Amino acid sequence: MSRREQIQMTDKERTAFIAAAQTIIINTIGPRGVPHPMPMWFGIEDGGAIVMSTFTKSQKIRNIERDPRVSLLIESGEVYSELRGVVLYGEAELLREREQVVEVLMRVNRRSVRGAESASAEQLRHAVERTAPKRTGIRLRPERIVTWDHTKLGGVY
Repeated sequence: MSRREQIQMTDKERTAFIAAAQTIIINTIGPRGVPHPMPMWFGIEDGGAIVMSTFTKSQKIRNIERDPRVSLLIESGEVYSELRGVVLYGEAELLREREQVVEVLMRVNRRSVRGAESASAEQLRHAVERTAPKRTGIRLRPERIVTWDHTKLGGVY
């Protein structure tokens, strides 16, 4: 077995790792071709698509309008033997319809904002609806996934 195969996460491990993360780094391609990494709160749809929301006038949205190719990164670990991560690659889909944006905001807030997990769907909807007109949703259905988990090496590098 190769070292690469040894450190890959299983589907179950990857799903749990993503679900436990608070922040994901979205990498879009800037106007001069330079990567534009930005931290984002995110939600997870049934089927594993990742969704986020940002202001419609943001650089991230302009970048995706020009070139929808993105990567998403979640990582953890302080020393080599603890390093774990997931990179998701694909083309971002922009969600502009108000109801789509509200649904994304609800999904993101439900898992990221303190107290939102105990709010009713109606309360949460009411809270996010006023921000939706200025926002655009982003959905990534991963086309390629790379994972690593150095804790599987048992201290041997």
